[in-house]
This record gives sequence, C-alpha cells and structure tokens, in this order.
Amino acid sequence: MKVTDFTRYSRVAAAIDDLNASCKNKEYSDIIDARGRQYVDLVMEGGGVLGIALVGYTYALEQAGIRFLGVGGTSAGAINALLLAGLGKPEEPKSIKTLNILADLNINRFVDGDTDAVDFCEALVERSGIAKIMWKGWQVLDNISDDLGLNPGQAFFDWLAESLSRAGVNTVAGLKKQMVPPELMTRTGNKIAKRDYGARLALVAADITTETKVVFPDMADLYWRNHNTVNPANFVRASMSVPMFFHPFRVSGIPNDDRAKKRWDDKASYRGEIPAEVLFVDGGIMSNFPIDLFHAPGVPTAPTFGAKLGVDRSKPTTITKIAQLGGAVFDAARHCADYDFLIRNRDYRKLVTFIQTGDHHWLNFFMTNDEKKDLFALGVEAGVKFLKEFNWQKYKEIRAANTQG
Repeated sequence: MKVTDFTRYSRVAAAIDDLNASCKNKEYSDIIDARGRQYVDLVMEGGGVLGIALVGYTYALEQAGIRFLGVGGTSAGAINALLLAGLGKPEEPKSIKTLNILADLNINRFVDGDTDAVDFCEALVERSGIAKIMWKGWQVLDNISDDLGLNPGQAFFDWLAESLSRAGVNTVAGLKKQMVPPELMTRTGNKIAKRDYGARLALVAADITTETKVVFPDMADLYWRNHNTVNPANFVRASMSVPMFFHPFRVSGIPNDDRAKKRWDDKASYRGEIPAEVLFVDGGIMSNFPIDLFHAPGVPTAPTFGAKLGVDRSKPTTITKIAQLGGAVFDAARHCADYDFLIRNRDYRKLVTFIQTGDHHWLNFFMTNDEKKDLFALGVEAGVKFLKEFNWQKYKEIRAANTQG
C-alpha cells in the first residue's frame, strides 16, 4: 500500500474537507507556538490492531494544526504514543510518518510463533466453531506451558526498534532529545519555560511479578540500572504483551542496592524483596485507558484529549457461557479504575472520543488492505466529529466551576 491509499481514500478526503470548512481558526488550547500551532496532551486506549484507527484520529487532529506535548497510552495506544514522540520533533506532524511505516507493513509478521500458534490465532480471528478452536487449542498447549504465550513478540520489537532507529532514536536519552518542543507561549503572548511545560511520554505496562502498574519511562530506573541507554521499544513491548497471545516481557538483573530500594519506595507501592527478574504483560489488565496520566487540578492551559476504541458500554453484557464469564471478568478488571476516574472527573467526557470500530477484531493480524483503510477512516471521521463539537472556552468554564465547587 501507499500513504495516499489512506489519505486520498474518499471517506478520509471528505472528512478532512469538512474539517477545513468547519474548524478554520478554531481554538483548542491556550498553548501555541510561533506559527500558531496548538498543543494538547493525548491519551490513547489499547485495542490490538484496532490501533490503526488511532493513527486516523491523530491524523485528523494534526490536519487541524494540533500538535502533542504529553502523549501516553496502553498497548496499541502506547505504540502510537511512542511513534508520536519518537518520529520527529513535537512541532512536526507524525501521522504521515506513521502511515509510511504502516503502508509497507504486513502486520501478520507479528504472529511470530510456530505454525500451530499461527493456525490457532487464525481460528480465533475467524470465529471458527468451538470444535476447531478446541482442536487448535490442544495443539498449542505446549506453547502456553513452556513459554507462557503463543508468540515471542520479537518480530514486533524488531520492527518498532528499526522504525525508531530510522528517526535517530535508539535510546531513552535519544528520545528525550527528540522530544524537546519549540518555544511555546500562551495566547496572551507570555512565553512558557520548557521546564514548566515540556513534552512528556507515559506508557502503561503491568509488572505482574510485583503487581505494579508501571508508567514508562518515568519508572524505568526501577528495572534498568542505566535506563537512559535502554531502547524505548522495550517499554512498548512490555505494554502490548497480551496475556497468552504474546510471551510475557522479561527484564532481568533488576537493581537492588539501597538507591534502588529508595526508588521503589518513592515510585511504587511494592515493599517486598526486589526480584531478580520481572515479567510484564499488557498494561491493559490494569488500566487500558489511562486518561488520568496528565491530569492536574484546576483550569488547564491545554486539554488532555482522549481516544477510546469502541463504544462506552452501550448495552449490558450477556453472560450465559463460561467463555463470556471469563471475558466479562477480564473487561471489568481492566476498565474499572479508568471508569472510576471518569466518574470523579465528569468534565473529561468533553475530552474523550469514542472511535467506533465496527466488527473489526482486535487480534486480526491477518486483516486485508481494505480493512486497514476502513479502520483508518473510522479514526479520521471520529476525530473530525470531535473537533467540530469541542468547545475549548466552554470546557474551561466547566473546569473553573468544578474548581470553585
């Protein structure tokens, strides 16, 4: 595929035309640069290959002249967040660069297990009958038993590390240099010190060895002695390790000296013996939509936009079978903390976009080019709809009223 297969797709072109006609000179933030680009924070939900819709969403925002300072997310959201942070300076549009990478990518390469694992994954995506799934499942029991998952995840890590390397990012230190924003100011013309509003990255992973919700790169020094030399692709590999589908992500040689213990005391709730090795799985088991990552009390100078994949519990879950029960328990566990935050901070409903993803399966690594285009278009259309409806001045009034209350 080519980038233009996405950007010139009729639905995408129509949505962007609508955006240009409806939202010219519209305000979305009080933080701008010398060229009038507006800066916001952005948090994105996890959702497997549905993350292509997130690229469409950010493409729409960038077409409106919006750029990103704080970027964060879980799993698929973490992938897009790292690419937004690492593929160029904060003032540069990144979605086209991401599309350049995706256009040539056969995402089925990420299903890098043996033939039995590939067959089982295909059976799940195709919603095969229970007999076939059970038969294929029997054939992969050794994968689960020996490796705790079907696919090593090495192909994904190699792809992401190579994509970042082409942008000049191979370490956390290199990423930090890439994330230095231009000179920023408020709409009233006051300059903003970079130490007061610099670019930030926050990727959520689940350390199941110590039961710790980890936010990278802030907590990387708990797990790596020289964390600034670590390739940031490791953080996303940890964040997207879907249980059973991918092998858990392992980190060995955890620092355990007195300074390390102090860091654990400061940054984590775990108070036991520091393990020699830690296993990470998908951060979504603890917080799949960590919309609170950049929250601060009071009236913000810039909003935190959120992109959520799918609808917000549009109907009750039907539970009559054991598989439905397991799925419902898993969904409740990974969503409750995020929903609680949204209940306590109801104004965030004005900031969150629900991207309808239709019948697309979140583990469909075998999707067609037309399915990729559809997901991208769904993200663009959702982003344009949000931008047309969002009222920055009204949102600040809501926050001010909440602060006074």
